[in-house]
Amino acid sequence: MKKTIFPPSPKKTPYTYMLHGEERSDPYRWIHNKNSKVVRAYLEAENGYTDDMMEPSRGLQKRLFREFLGRINESDESVPYLIEDFLYFTKTKKGKQYPVLYRKSHAEKRPTVILDLNVLSKDRPYASLGNVEIQPGSTRVAYSIDFTGFRDFELRLRSIGGREEVTLYRNRVRSFAWTNDGRYLFVVLEDKAKRAYQVWRRDTETDEVSLMYEETDPLFSVSVARSRSGKYLFVHSSSNTTSEVLFVPWDEPRKALTIFSKRRSGHEYYVEHGESGFYVLTNKKAKNFRVMFVTEGVTNESRWVDVIPHRQDLVIDDIDVFKKHMVVEERFQGFSRLRVVDLKTWSSQEIPLPEHLCSVSGYHNEKYDCDDYLFEYESYTSPQSVYAYHFDSKKITLRKQDVVKQGYRQSEYVTELIEIQLEDQAVVPLTIVYKRSMRSARPSPMVLTGYGAYGIPSDPYFSATRLSLLNRGVIFATAHVRGGGERGEAWHDQGKMLLKRHTFTDFIACAKHLIATGYTDQDSLVIQGGSAGGLLVAAAANMAPELFCGVLADVPFVDVVNTMLDETLPLTIGEFEEWGNPKLKSYYKYINSYSPYDNIVAQDYPAMLVQTSLNDSQVMYWEPVKYVARLRELKTDERPLLLNINMDAGHGGASGRYDFLREIAFEYAFILGVLGLQV
Repeated sequence: MKKTIFPPSPKKTPYTYMLHGEERSDPYRWIHNKNSKVVRAYLEAENGYTDDMMEPSRGLQKRLFREFLGRINESDESVPYLIEDFLYFTKTKKGKQYPVLYRKSHAEKRPTVILDLNVLSKDRPYASLGNVEIQPGSTRVAYSIDFTGFRDFELRLRSIGGREEVTLYRNRVRSFAWTNDGRYLFVVLEDKAKRAYQVWRRDTETDEVSLMYEETDPLFSVSVARSRSGKYLFVHSSSNTTSEVLFVPWDEPRKALTIFSKRRSGHEYYVEHGESGFYVLTNKKAKNFRVMFVTEGVTNESRWVDVIPHRQDLVIDDIDVFKKHMVVEERFQGFSRLRVVDLKTWSSQEIPLPEHLCSVSGYHNEKYDCDDYLFEYESYTSPQSVYAYHFDSKKITLRKQDVVKQGYRQSEYVTELIEIQLEDQAVVPLTIVYKRSMRSARPSPMVLTGYGAYGIPSDPYFSATRLSLLNRGVIFATAHVRGGGERGEAWHDQGKMLLKRHTFTDFIACAKHLIATGYTDQDSLVIQGGSAGGLLVAAAANMAPELFCGVLADVPFVDVVNTMLDETLPLTIGEFEEWGNPKLKSYYKYINSYSPYDNIVAQDYPAMLVQTSLNDSQVMYWEPVKYVARLRELKTDERPLLLNINMDAGHGGASGRYDFLREIAFEYAFILGVLGLQV
């Protein structure tokens, strides 16, 4: 006789507060107490229930994991890159969770191990390497590492090739950079709410420390980086809408920082140094950004002159400046491409790419005076690759493309771009990929994903694991909704603050279009999103549950009102410019109208798998946990509602590559189960 499995039934404890004349109730507030034994017991009970419910899929999970391993080279090596006189590269070894960083000179027969995360993480369930900075002179390496998942990085200093290592800071490290003499480190530290706010200069010989800069505006966070030219060290302070740069000569680290150009509200600018002065990427009278130039000396805004003007049809995402050339990362018609500019003649050439629907960006271009530019490229059907573009000959050379085993053939898979015009005249891009032989005239099973926040684009990317869905006939689709960065800052602006609901209605419109045009139907459509994308799919499930048969919400930002009211939490204050401040009535009313936790009602919902991590520093674990508790209380259907909590990780899930693949196998088993494809 089949055993009946019952979900946990969390207690409800009265908790109310007044906001803008309204009484708000949060009976699951007790779940916020991370150190409570009662909370831990409840989380373990939810994991136990999920394990029991997923038990019939154990065989499928194992098959999927074997498929994943069968497609990759478990022992592999990355494309090397040059720093001073050494080539640096990583290796993965079969059976090892983490890569190992090596370096090698032309004179050496064997490479030297720089950092082995497998050794550093011994007996720890989680380990994440942050920044790695090689000291000028190449005798020491500074690196940051987190063992909690909470992104609480410590900073260590290690001799290269030796065994000497010291811990400079045990927590709160965000970024850091060496000065030219290899003696000083400029280190950025976080406050209690994880806002990067202080820059310290640390003498690595005497341990003397000096506070160089403190950002007092809670909307702003700081970072530090050195120029590729080797002449300046930059401190960048920014909010979501405004930025300011300070700098100091790289070989005069004891000098005070100089403001490049004073901040003004709404002005974003970023600085690179070249042979004849500074190149500035700025939105000054340029929604899509332009590039301006100013000579060294007086650098304020009034001295800047245009070198690459603003265009309405093209977005400039970033610039990389070298001795003789500048590489511009552009976004045209929603997708990325690269342009190379000769800084002597100002002639330019777009680097030809195999596909329009792709992701492309620079790869470890550390050398200032160089002949080649390395870039990474991938698409839905092209595995991750590294190419070299030769500045003078303009030739492109493939340095490496990831091998996908088990007979993968790119020609067997098809990508499409669909543009959906909405009633308000916005045109939302929708990209899809599927296996040609599995496509039929009938509606197909589909996974629809989206993000739509922070101006971050959802560019096409290759996934060897995704092939396990495509090979079973599943179409994978991405809705490039407003709030993302596919079409520049204007696209972002139309999906944030008091226009945030556009993100959700765009996504629902994409789902309806896919159903109406026969790609899929309501019984075959699973939606998936993580973090702000988790907010997206949870909001869509509240607003139009009848469209979907399943929802996979990873670390979803679902308790928006309560989180944005708590200024002690990481990210909250800095994100007032993304979501709005609910302490202001107009923003409260608007946020409360879509916050998933606040809009669960007594209706049927799709099958759901909601995932979180106990040590998440970006979306507190209690958001998805409370969301599931309230869903269980109110939903009227009997479809599965599962909560999976990683008790040892953070926002990105498991850190080890094999553990991560097992997590993907678990997710795919849920998706395939909902779609009736348990094969």
